[in-house]
Amino acid sequence: MKPRECRARVEAVRRLSPEILEVDLRMEEPAALEFDAGQWVSVPFGPKTVRAYSIASTPQSPKVLTLCADVAPAGIGSEWFRGLEAGDQVRFKGPLGGFVFTRADPRCPLFVAEEIGIVPIRSMLTWLYATGFGRPATLAYWTRDPDWLVYDAEFRSLVRRYPGFAYHPAVASTSDGPSDGASGLAAAVDRLVPDVTRRVAYVCGGESMIHRVRDVLVAKGLDRKSVKWEKFW
Repeated sequence: MKPRECRARVEAVRRLSPEILEVDLRMEEPAALEFDAGQWVSVPFGPKTVRAYSIASTPQSPKVLTLCADVAPAGIGSEWFRGLEAGDQVRFKGPLGGFVFTRADPRCPLFVAEEIGIVPIRSMLTWLYATGFGRPATLAYWTRDPDWLVYDAEFRSLVRRYPGFAYHPAVASTSDGPSDGASGLAAAVDRLVPDVTRRVAYVCGGESMIHRVRDVLVAKGLDRKSVKWEKFW
């Protein structure tokens, strides 16, 4: 889908944790926005200043988009997101981005998310299993503390309902938790993926983590092009 200028109205705002907010936007122009799970929208804050927000909801709900953001950085985008209230009008451009799941790909996916990098992956996983995805999939998800495991309950529900889905959360603040996302997720991937045959990876989070995880998978024999990634910082 080609990106276009859009207008929507804030329908609800939810605080998922002290630093993570979720916002529902009801589309007004167009009345529904077609997009692929994993894509994002761009919000303008001036002629040369924009901020990107991944869509947390799925393509099954094109009339109401859910955006999710870490507002801890306290920059222009964080302050705008914090100030959103029901009824506010929002203008943005979208959908954008190529970090999307290829349904025709027969390989089994490994999803790797660091903190707020879980947002596009949550959209992908929710959409896949809601639309009859029958293959095994694995999610490794690292956060600094339990408050940041914002979609933990949803992933545990997927585990109960779909035996082929494996979920491996890790929290740095626990006594045995990895101290940072790059080392923690690289070690998790090394442990969880002994064989990369018929594997494809979707990795989202910080640049250091992405490089570390990709290096682990490539060392095991996975082609670099089979590691899809989206850098959040």
